[in-house]
Amino acid sequence: MADSDRQLERKLANIRSGRYTPDDFVIADAKDGDMAFGVMAPGPNADGTLKTKADYLDAITAMTESGLVDVMLLSASSAEVLSGRGVFESSPVTPAVRMNDTTDIWNARGSRYRDFPSAPFSTADIDSVSSFCDLGLYSMTFSNDLESDRASLDAYREFRHTIRPHDFRHFLEVFNPAFDIGIPEAELGDYVNDMIIKAVAGVTARDTPRFLKIQFNGPQAMSDLSSYDPENLIVGILGGAKGTTRDTFELAHQAEQSGARVALFGRKINLSEAPLELVRLMRATVEQRSTPEQAVRAYHDYLDEHGIAPQRALADDLQITDPVLMN
Repeated sequence: MADSDRQLERKLANIRSGRYTPDDFVIADAKDGDMAFGVMAPGPNADGTLKTKADYLDAITAMTESGLVDVMLLSASSAEVLSGRGVFESSPVTPAVRMNDTTDIWNARGSRYRDFPSAPFSTADIDSVSSFCDLGLYSMTFSNDLESDRASLDAYREFRHTIRPHDFRHFLEVFNPAFDIGIPEAELGDYVNDMIIKAVAGVTARDTPRFLKIQFNGPQAMSDLSSYDPENLIVGILGGAKGTTRDTFELAHQAEQSGARVALFGRKINLSEAPLELVRLMRATVEQRSTPEQAVRAYHDYLDEHGIAPQRALADDLQITDPVLMN
Protein backbone atom coordinates (compact mmCIF):
# COMPACT_ATOMS: atom_id res chain seq x y z
CA MET A 1 0.00 0.00 0.00
CA ALA A 2 1.29 3.47 -0.86
CA ASP A 3 2.27 5.69 2.06
CA SER A 4 -0.37 8.27 1.09
CA ASP A 5 -3.07 5.62 1.48
CA ARG A 6 -2.15 4.66 5.02
CA GLN A 7 -3.96 5.98 8.08
CA LEU A 8 -0.81 7.51 9.54
CA GLU A 9 -0.07 9.96 6.75
CA ARG A 10 -3.65 11.23 6.55
CA LYS A 11 -3.73 11.81 10.28
CA LEU A 12 -0.36 13.57 10.42
CA ALA A 13 -1.45 15.85 7.58
CA ASN A 14 -4.60 16.80 9.47
CA ILE A 15 -2.65 17.46 12.67
CA ARG A 16 -0.07 19.66 10.95
CA SER A 17 -2.67 21.67 9.06
CA GLY A 18 -4.61 22.54 12.20
CA ARG A 19 -7.57 20.33 11.25
CA TYR A 20 -6.99 17.91 14.12
CA THR A 21 -9.91 16.20 15.77
CA PRO A 22 -9.60 13.35 18.32
CA ASP A 23 -10.32 10.93 15.45
CA ASP A 24 -6.86 11.83 14.13
CA PHE A 25 -5.07 10.71 17.29
CA VAL A 26 -2.35 8.23 16.29
CA ILE A 27 -1.93 4.99 18.25
CA ALA A 28 1.13 2.80 17.78
CA ASP A 29 1.76 -0.66 19.16
CA ALA A 30 5.40 -0.98 20.19
CA LYS A 31 6.36 -4.61 19.60
CA ASP A 32 10.11 -3.98 19.50
CA GLY A 33 10.66 -5.27 23.02
CA ASP A 34 12.99 -8.03 21.85
CA MET A 35 15.65 -5.35 21.37
CA ALA A 36 15.35 -4.39 25.04
CA PHE A 37 14.09 -7.33 27.08
CA GLY A 38 15.29 -10.29 25.03
CA VAL A 39 13.50 -13.56 25.80
CA MET A 40 11.14 -11.75 28.19
CA ALA A 41 9.72 -9.49 25.45
CA PRO A 42 6.68 -11.56 24.35
CA GLY A 43 5.51 -11.78 27.97
CA PRO A 44 4.26 -14.61 30.17
CA ASN A 45 1.60 -17.22 29.52
CA ALA A 46 -1.19 -17.66 32.04
CA ASP A 47 0.71 -20.60 33.58
CA GLY A 48 3.82 -18.53 34.14
CA THR A 49 5.86 -19.94 31.25
CA LEU A 50 7.28 -17.53 28.71
CA LYS A 51 5.72 -16.86 25.33
CA THR A 52 7.90 -17.35 22.26
CA LYS A 53 8.90 -15.32 19.22
CA ALA A 54 6.17 -17.13 17.26
CA ASP A 55 3.62 -15.97 19.85
CA TYR A 56 4.97 -12.42 19.53
CA LEU A 57 4.60 -12.49 15.74
CA ASP A 58 1.07 -13.85 16.05
CA ALA A 59 0.13 -11.00 18.40
CA ILE A 60 1.63 -8.46 15.99
CA THR A 61 -0.30 -9.98 13.10
CA ALA A 62 -3.59 -9.97 15.02
CA MET A 63 -3.21 -6.32 16.03
CA THR A 64 -2.24 -5.30 12.49
CA GLU A 65 -5.18 -7.13 10.96
CA SER A 66 -7.55 -5.44 13.43
CA GLY A 67 -6.70 -2.01 12.01
CA LEU A 68 -7.01 -0.54 15.51
CA VAL A 69 -3.51 0.94 15.45
CA ASP A 70 -1.87 3.26 12.93
CA VAL A 71 1.75 2.19 13.40
CA MET A 72 3.33 -1.14 14.31
CA LEU A 73 6.85 -0.69 15.70
CA LEU A 74 9.05 -3.78 15.34
CA SER A 75 12.58 -5.05 15.49
CA ALA A 76 14.13 -5.42 12.05
CA SER A 77 13.97 -9.21 12.21
CA SER A 78 10.24 -9.21 13.02
CA ALA A 79 9.47 -6.64 10.35
CA GLU A 80 11.36 -8.66 7.74
CA VAL A 81 9.49 -11.87 8.58
CA LEU A 82 6.04 -10.28 8.62
CA SER A 83 6.68 -8.21 5.52
CA GLY A 84 7.68 -11.43 3.79
CA ARG A 85 4.36 -12.95 4.84
CA GLY A 86 2.52 -9.99 3.32
CA VAL A 87 1.04 -8.84 6.64
CA PHE A 88 1.41 -5.14 5.75
CA GLU A 89 0.90 -5.43 1.99
CA SER A 90 -2.71 -4.23 1.89
CA SER A 91 -2.93 -2.95 5.47
CA PRO A 92 -3.62 0.66 6.48
CA VAL A 93 -1.18 0.09 9.35
CA THR A 94 2.32 1.48 8.80
CA PRO A 95 5.20 -0.80 9.83
CA ALA A 96 8.20 0.85 11.48
CA VAL A 97 11.56 -0.52 12.63
CA ARG A 98 13.61 0.43 15.69
CA MET A 99 16.76 1.71 14.01
CA ASN A 100 18.98 2.04 17.06
CA ASP A 101 19.23 0.33 20.41
CA THR A 102 21.09 2.63 22.75
CA THR A 103 22.54 1.10 25.90
CA ASP A 104 19.83 2.46 28.19
CA ILE A 105 17.26 0.11 26.65
CA TRP A 106 19.45 -2.94 27.34
CA ASN A 107 17.25 -4.57 29.99
CA ALA A 108 18.67 -8.09 30.17
CA ARG A 109 17.87 -9.84 33.43
CA GLY A 110 20.61 -9.14 35.97
CA SER A 111 22.11 -6.27 33.92
CA ARG A 112 22.96 -2.77 35.15
CA TYR A 113 23.40 -0.87 31.88
CA ARG A 114 20.71 1.63 32.89
CA ASP A 115 22.91 2.83 35.76
CA PHE A 116 25.07 4.68 33.25
CA PRO A 117 24.53 7.45 30.68
CA SER A 118 23.11 6.26 27.38
CA ALA A 119 25.71 5.33 24.77
CA PRO A 120 24.86 5.27 21.04
CA PHE A 121 24.57 1.88 19.39
CA SER A 122 22.69 0.46 16.42
CA THR A 123 22.10 -3.15 15.40
CA ALA A 124 19.80 -2.49 12.43
CA ASP A 125 21.29 -1.10 9.23
CA ILE A 126 19.51 1.04 6.68
CA ASP A 127 20.64 -0.95 3.62
CA SER A 128 18.81 -4.02 4.88
CA VAL A 129 15.79 -2.39 6.48
CA SER A 130 14.95 -0.08 3.58
CA SER A 131 14.18 -3.08 1.36
CA PHE A 132 10.97 -3.76 3.31
CA CYS A 133 10.26 -0.64 5.41
CA ASP A 134 10.57 3.13 5.03
CA LEU A 135 9.85 4.38 8.56
CA GLY A 136 12.05 3.96 11.60
CA LEU A 137 12.42 4.96 15.23
CA TYR A 138 15.55 6.71 16.43
CA SER A 139 16.10 6.94 20.19
CA MET A 140 18.14 9.22 22.45
CA THR A 141 18.41 9.89 26.17
CA PHE A 142 20.02 13.02 27.58
CA SER A 143 21.85 12.62 30.89
CA ASN A 144 23.07 16.17 31.62
CA ASP A 145 26.54 14.83 30.88
CA LEU A 146 28.57 16.72 28.29
CA GLU A 147 30.45 13.86 26.68
CA SER A 148 27.62 11.33 26.53
CA ASP A 149 25.06 13.87 25.32
CA ARG A 150 27.42 15.18 22.65
CA ALA A 151 28.03 11.60 21.50
CA SER A 152 24.27 11.02 21.29
CA LEU A 153 23.76 14.15 19.17
CA ASP A 154 26.70 13.23 16.92
CA ALA A 155 25.18 9.78 16.37
CA TYR A 156 21.77 11.27 15.57
CA ARG A 157 23.33 13.58 12.98
CA GLU A 158 25.13 10.63 11.40
CA PHE A 159 21.86 8.66 11.32
CA ARG A 160 20.08 11.44 9.46
CA HIS A 161 22.87 11.61 6.90
CA THR A 162 22.84 7.83 6.47
CA ILE A 163 19.11 7.48 5.82
CA ARG A 164 18.78 10.49 3.52
CA PRO A 165 19.73 8.72 0.25
CA HIS A 166 17.13 6.03 1.01
CA ASP A 167 14.19 8.48 1.40
CA PHE A 168 13.72 6.88 4.78
CA ARG A 169 11.53 8.67 7.32
CA HIS A 170 11.97 8.56 11.08
CA PHE A 171 10.35 9.53 14.35
CA LEU A 172 12.35 10.49 17.40
CA GLU A 173 12.14 8.94 20.85
CA VAL A 174 13.62 10.80 23.82
CA PHE A 175 13.56 8.98 27.15
CA ASN A 176 13.83 10.47 30.61
CA PRO A 177 17.15 9.41 32.15
CA ALA A 178 16.86 6.32 34.34
CA PHE A 179 18.94 7.75 37.22
CA ASP A 180 19.48 11.02 39.06
CA ILE A 181 21.19 13.57 36.78
CA GLY A 182 21.25 16.45 39.26
CA ILE A 183 17.99 18.07 38.14
CA PRO A 184 15.01 18.17 40.52
CA GLU A 185 12.24 15.82 39.46
CA ALA A 186 9.78 18.70 39.17
CA GLU A 187 12.07 20.35 36.60
CA LEU A 188 13.00 17.25 34.61
CA GLY A 189 10.24 17.76 32.02
CA ASP A 190 11.57 21.26 31.33
CA TYR A 191 15.09 19.89 30.81
CA VAL A 192 13.90 17.15 28.44
CA ASN A 193 11.77 19.64 26.48
CA ASP A 194 14.66 22.05 26.09
CA MET A 195 17.02 19.30 24.95
CA ILE A 196 14.50 18.05 22.39
CA ILE A 197 14.22 21.50 20.84
CA LYS A 198 17.99 21.86 20.98
CA ALA A 199 18.32 18.54 19.13
CA VAL A 200 15.92 19.41 16.28
CA ALA A 201 16.35 23.18 15.93
CA GLY A 202 19.27 22.71 13.55
CA VAL A 203 17.49 20.05 11.49
CA THR A 204 15.97 21.17 8.20
CA ALA A 205 12.59 20.10 6.83
CA ARG A 206 13.71 17.04 4.83
CA ASP A 207 15.26 15.45 7.92
CA THR A 208 12.75 16.54 10.58
CA PRO A 209 11.24 13.66 12.59
CA ARG A 210 7.66 12.82 11.66
CA PHE A 211 6.71 12.96 15.33
CA LEU A 212 8.16 12.58 18.81
CA LYS A 213 7.85 9.79 21.37
CA ILE A 214 8.52 11.01 24.92
CA GLN A 215 7.62 10.29 28.50
CA PHE A 216 4.62 12.15 29.92
CA ASN A 217 6.09 14.58 32.44
CA GLY A 218 2.79 16.13 33.39
CA PRO A 219 0.23 18.35 31.64
CA GLN A 220 2.26 21.57 31.79
CA ALA A 221 5.43 20.10 30.29
CA MET A 222 3.39 18.38 27.57
CA SER A 223 1.47 21.56 26.79
CA ASP A 224 4.66 23.62 26.63
CA LEU A 225 6.27 21.29 24.10
CA SER A 226 3.21 20.50 21.99
CA SER A 227 2.33 24.18 21.56
CA TYR A 228 5.91 25.27 20.74
CA ASP A 229 5.87 24.47 16.98
CA PRO A 230 2.74 22.39 16.22
CA GLU A 231 3.04 22.68 12.43
CA ASN A 232 6.44 20.99 12.42
CA LEU A 233 6.74 19.07 15.68
CA ILE A 234 4.02 16.58 16.57
CA VAL A 235 4.41 15.27 20.12
CA GLY A 236 3.62 11.71 21.16
CA ILE A 237 3.89 9.81 24.42
CA LEU A 238 5.41 6.48 25.35
CA GLY A 239 3.66 4.06 27.66
CA GLY A 240 6.37 2.91 30.05
CA ALA A 241 5.64 0.24 32.65
CA LYS A 242 2.39 -1.71 32.53
CA GLY A 243 0.62 -0.16 35.52
CA THR A 244 -3.12 -0.52 36.01
CA THR A 245 -5.67 -0.41 33.22
CA ARG A 246 -6.79 2.95 34.65
CA ASP A 247 -3.19 4.19 34.25
CA THR A 248 -3.32 3.23 30.56
CA PHE A 249 -6.54 5.07 29.80
CA GLU A 250 -5.72 8.00 32.06
CA LEU A 251 -2.33 8.49 30.39
CA ALA A 252 -3.84 8.54 26.91
CA HIS A 253 -6.59 10.92 28.05
CA GLN A 254 -4.42 13.37 29.99
CA ALA A 255 -1.73 13.47 27.32
CA GLU A 256 -4.21 14.14 24.50
CA GLN A 257 -5.86 16.88 26.54
CA SER A 258 -2.41 18.44 27.03
CA GLY A 259 -1.59 18.44 23.31
CA ALA A 260 -0.11 15.02 22.58
CA ARG A 261 -1.30 13.63 19.26
CA VAL A 262 0.38 10.20 19.30
CA ALA A 263 0.59 7.35 21.82
CA LEU A 264 3.12 4.54 21.42
CA PHE A 265 2.42 1.88 24.03
CA GLY A 266 4.35 -1.35 24.37
CA ARG A 267 4.04 -3.20 27.67
CA LYS A 268 0.68 -1.58 28.46
CA ILE A 269 -0.73 -3.32 25.38
CA ASN A 270 1.36 -6.47 25.21
CA LEU A 271 0.96 -7.46 28.87
CA SER A 272 -2.78 -6.83 29.02
CA GLU A 273 -5.35 -9.61 29.16
CA ALA A 274 -7.09 -8.52 25.93
CA PRO A 275 -4.83 -6.25 23.85
CA LEU A 276 -7.29 -5.55 21.03
CA GLU A 277 -10.07 -4.58 23.43
CA LEU A 278 -7.65 -2.41 25.40
CA VAL A 279 -6.72 -0.45 22.26
CA ARG A 280 -10.36 -0.16 21.20
CA LEU A 281 -11.19 1.41 24.55
CA MET A 282 -8.11 3.63 24.40
CA ARG A 283 -9.56 5.09 21.24
CA ALA A 284 -12.94 5.55 22.90
CA THR A 285 -11.23 7.40 25.75
CA VAL A 286 -9.16 9.67 23.51
CA GLU A 287 -12.16 10.40 21.30
CA GLN A 288 -14.15 11.36 24.42
CA ARG A 289 -16.74 8.63 23.93
CA SER A 290 -15.79 7.27 27.33
CA THR A 291 -14.10 8.50 30.48
CA PRO A 292 -11.04 6.58 31.71
CA GLU A 293 -13.06 5.17 34.59
CA GLN A 294 -15.89 4.05 32.29
CA ALA A 295 -13.35 2.44 29.97
CA VAL A 296 -11.89 0.38 32.83
CA ARG A 297 -15.35 -0.87 33.76
CA ALA A 298 -16.13 -1.69 30.13
CA TYR A 299 -12.81 -3.55 29.86
CA HIS A 300 -13.63 -5.72 32.86
CA ASP A 301 -17.11 -6.37 31.47
CA TYR A 302 -15.42 -7.62 28.29
CA LEU A 303 -13.09 -9.90 30.25
CA ASP A 304 -16.01 -11.33 32.18
CA GLU A 305 -18.11 -11.89 29.06
CA HIS A 306 -15.25 -13.75 27.34
CA GLY A 307 -14.18 -15.82 30.32
CA ILE A 308 -10.79 -14.11 30.64
CA ALA A 309 -9.37 -13.97 34.16
CA PRO A 310 -8.43 -10.38 35.09
CA GLN A 311 -4.97 -9.73 36.47
CA ARG A 312 -6.48 -7.38 39.06
CA ALA A 313 -9.84 -7.00 40.74
CA LEU A 314 -11.90 -4.18 39.28
CA ALA A 315 -11.50 -2.01 42.36
CA ASP A 316 -7.72 -2.30 42.13
CA ASP A 317 -7.65 -1.78 38.36
CA LEU A 318 -9.62 1.46 38.74
CA GLN A 319 -6.80 3.01 40.76
CA ILE A 320 -4.33 5.51 39.33
CA THR A 321 -0.86 4.38 40.45
CA ASP A 322 1.45 6.51 38.29
CA PRO A 323 2.30 9.65 40.33
CA VAL A 324 2.54 11.90 37.27
CA LEU A 325 -1.12 11.17 36.50
CA MET A 326 -2.27 12.21 39.98
CA ASN A 327 -1.44 15.89 39.59
